Amino acid sequence: MSGYPQNPSGYGYGAPPPSQQYYSTPYGAPAAAAPPYGQPQQYPYGTPYQPSPSPYGNPFAALVPSTFPPGTDPNVIACFQVADVDGSGVIDDKELQRALSSYNQSFSIRTVRLLMYLFTNTNTRHIGPKEFTQVFYSLQSWRANFEKFDRDRSGQIDAWELRDALMSLGFVVSPVVLDLLASKFDKTGGNRKSIEYDNFIECCLIVKGLTEKFKERDTTYSGHATFTYEAFMLTVLPFLIV
Repeated sequence: MSGYPQNPSGYGYGAPPPSQQYYSTPYGAPAAAAPPYGQPQQYPYGTPYQPSPSPYGNPFAALVPSTFPPGTDPNVIACFQVADVDGSGVIDDKELQRALSSYNQSFSIRTVRLLMYLFTNTNTRHIGPKEFTQVFYSLQSWRANFEKFDRDRSGQIDAWELRDALMSLGFVVSPVVLDLLASKFDKTGGNRKSIEYDNFIECCLIVKGLTEKFKERDTTYSGHATFTYEAFMLTVLPFLIV
């Protein structure tokens, strides 16, 4: 499966960026190299599926209790505790949605579920204190990024501002991909594509998530990777059906 060509235009993700505390660290363990086309697959169709600790994470990992990282803001801890009504140590998607809205971070349930998927690498739709803290601080960074490029303070950014915002996060997309993203996340229906904060976050999560999944396979950062059919489906489908 071909990725971003490393051409003079500079499209693609290039060399690995410097590590950042929350939003630049790939989620999950690095993927194993896919077998070449034509070689028998490990689990051909019709044979019993044997779960393995490969690129897709443990489906029950998000249910394991976690703790707040040292130095977590007491307000973040209090916000989680209010959302965790039953005291179970985890919160679900609707509880996370309510918790974020209390800090003027109002998101659709789809965006909330994407956040949960990317910060747990599972579809369990539950997160613990550690993941909640990562989500909270990452959203602070992304909001600052959105406001930086919302130069007219309209609460919306256009396609070119989206391009600049993605570049600042380390993602350089081609004009064709940029136009697709702007069309997908523009909810105004006007001639000038405009993207609001909620949709900007969803866009960033999808670009970030798919790029990181691709980079797990593109270990040489060449812009090319090989996927089995199953691996490709398991990479893309979570972003479509979350």
